[in-house]
Amino acid sequence: MPEQRLLLVFLKAPRPGQVKTRLAAEIGDEPAAAAYRQIAERVLLQTAPQEREYDRLVFFAPPDARAEVAAWFPGETLVAQQGEDLGSRMDAAFADAFARGATRVALIGTDVPRLGREHVLEALTALDECPVVLGPATDGGYYLIGLRERQPDLFRDVEWGSAEVCAATLARAEALRLAVHRLDPLRDVDTLADLEAEWPPASGR
Repeated sequence: MPEQRLLLVFLKAPRPGQVKTRLAAEIGDEPAAAAYRQIAERVLLQTAPQEREYDRLVFFAPPDARAEVAAWFPGETLVAQQGEDLGSRMDAAFADAFARGATRVALIGTDVPRLGREHVLEALTALDECPVVLGPATDGGYYLIGLRERQPDLFRDVEWGSAEVCAATLARAEALRLAVHRLDPLRDVDTLADLEAEWPPASGR
């Protein structure tokens, strides 16, 4: 069967008070939501595939936001996120992707302004040699995870939002004897300091 490569993008409707709450505590709900909207738009633009390099699905939240997200990103294939916490939602998204016939799958968020198509391509290519790819975030999380088959144990009992997410995932992968390819670290935007450091992106990044 030919290789089918798929990018999953986790996206939230940019509703004030429901996105970037740590940033909102510093600059207010409306500016934080506006910042998230702009960063998400940049990530979607920068990760758009060229010449059938891979297909892309946008997994949105909350579930009632389909019309809102469809108007925001017309033409994208939209799927509602399913699950009680981030780990279960990511595992469900991977299950969906593999059920569609994908053989190489990368999942990203939408709060890393420097995340681009080159990172997605590196991840999908690395899955030819390693069963897991991680893109570490500088805050201890990760901005990308890639799999070539479903690995639900990587998403269970993780303290999401902590500074130990990436380390815990690497430890779990080691325990499962899964080799991991690591991408270069990138910074996500959670605080005003992050926003000032990463946005607006300098030209040529």
